[in-house]
Amino acid sequence: MKDSVLVINSGSSSIKFQLVDPSGGAAVADGIVERIGEPDGLVTLRHRDVDAEHRGPIVDHAEGLRLAFSMLAEVGLDLAGAGIAAVGHRVVHGGEVFYRPTVITPEVLAEVSRLSALAPLHNPANVIGIEGAMRELPDVPHVAVFDTAYFHTLPPRARTYAIDREVARAHSVRRYGFHGTSHEYVAGQVATVLGRDLGELNQIVLHLGNGASASAISGGRAVDTSMGLTPLEGLVMGTRSGDIDPGIVTHLRRSAGMDIDEIDTLLNRRSGLKGMCGVNDFRELSRLIDAGDEDAVLAYQVYVHRLRKYIGAYLVELGRLDAITFTAGVGENVARVRADALAGLEGLGIEVDPVRNTAKGRGARLISTDGSAVAVLVVPTNEELAIARQAVELVRAG
Repeated sequence: MKDSVLVINSGSSSIKFQLVDPSGGAAVADGIVERIGEPDGLVTLRHRDVDAEHRGPIVDHAEGLRLAFSMLAEVGLDLAGAGIAAVGHRVVHGGEVFYRPTVITPEVLAEVSRLSALAPLHNPANVIGIEGAMRELPDVPHVAVFDTAYFHTLPPRARTYAIDREVARAHSVRRYGFHGTSHEYVAGQVATVLGRDLGELNQIVLHLGNGASASAISGGRAVDTSMGLTPLEGLVMGTRSGDIDPGIVTHLRRSAGMDIDEIDTLLNRRSGLKGMCGVNDFRELSRLIDAGDEDAVLAYQVYVHRLRKYIGAYLVELGRLDAITFTAGVGENVARVRADALAGLEGLGIEVDPVRNTAKGRGARLISTDGSAVAVLVVPTNEELAIARQAVELVRAG
């Protein structure tokens, strides 16, 4: 257990946690604290073959963590005495300050909190989770791993917005990109599956979950990505709009009288698939499509249309493409999205095998035809393992 890392992903009303063996990749224990601050709070966890569950009010993140740690002890895993090498925390926004794994100090935590202006839906929750975990495990090194870090090396042409340069500099306005831990991990796995050197591959990675992002990767380095200053830009998502005309914001302010907070809520929580057809779960969306629901059909068409635009743009940007990979909940599990996203691209050397695409499987796998010039893959992401490895590497180096 000495080399294990506890990985914590703290959201606005939930905390995901996993105890990971970084070398072997196995999860020793995992669980989630859900509906924090609500009367019907829920904690579920598994350690080896033992499951545990708690239902009832969970006042805040600190109580949620205490409860989870207590439940782990009851099923035979006392984290405080387990000799954990590090606690790795997912932090969404590192701004221009943090672009590599960082040992958390009071100064670092204060800066992460300050960066909440760039990620108001994410960084505050990350900070709360870090503070709670540090109280519970004060003698273990805590490491922040940033979603934005992988995209720190985007070339200036890709990271720069065409607005007044002084305003951009004064307010740190640039493309940061998100889901970086996932994109980096998946790109490395693609090289392994194909038996090729990561440095020679040009890839498009499509992280399609409730939040969704695309990246163009050349030689292992990201050269472009769909999310921007915030995780709102880019692909159509579960509840987020993705790309829109910026003039819509001023139009809604002037025409509908909506204030900034109302518009922010609209674009982040009431848009995307949910805004267009009332649901953001792809299982429910598929059921509505099969039932002939016109709003659901249109929402799906908009989703795929945007996805294909980014694939086309990145194909041109890279010039030569070796692999397209689908990952995350939708990317890994919804065959119709994969098929429709790449339909009709045979002339560009991209051919999906319909049998392979619809075959059940949980591991990394090829779904392209044997004759496809571009490999098409499904690769399960594992952000927890990636965070664990980065955290323990930093601690060992120090």
